[in-house]
Amino acid sequence: MIFSKYYSPMGEIVIALDGDMLCGLWFAGQKHFLSRYKTDIYFYSDNEETLKVKNWLDNYFSDNKPNIEQLKIKLEGTQYEMRVWNVLKTIPYGDTITYKDIADLLNTKSYQAIGGAVSRNPISIIIPCHRVIGTNNKITGYAGGIERKLKLLELEGVNIVKFK
Repeated sequence: MIFSKYYSPMGEIVIALDGDMLCGLWFAGQKHFLSRYKTDIYFYSDNEETLKVKNWLDNYFSDNKPNIEQLKIKLEGTQYEMRVWNVLKTIPYGDTITYKDIADLLNTKSYQAIGGAVSRNPISIIIPCHRVIGTNNKITGYAGGIERKLKLLELEGVNIVKFK
């Protein structure tokens, strides 16, 4: 595993690569990932692939709408999580989707299981779990913190006034 750090306008982000494949990206201290990766004991370095991820993030935070297809991604999770994460990858920049919408797409009524899978998304921002909201446009939890979720949506031009 290769770990790198990226300093975003919203705080430190940890990047994890397995070989040349991006397998993790989360805000430092983010729920679910501190226990999965003991990042405090790893050496942080950059290589060609981490620099590609950092360039992608630079573009994202500069409102340049980078494409997820620019990166090599390796996802590992349950079959159910993979189905949910594949839906997340299709949410366009600046749009949102509800847990119910995801349930309808997956032909299930298990909203709680969808919420669990969304919260365990291992590649935050790039696989845009922050674009998932509750019914009636309610802002729901985000493993990186609600304030960051609101800032990410605002950055993408989502009218967050309706969410308050």
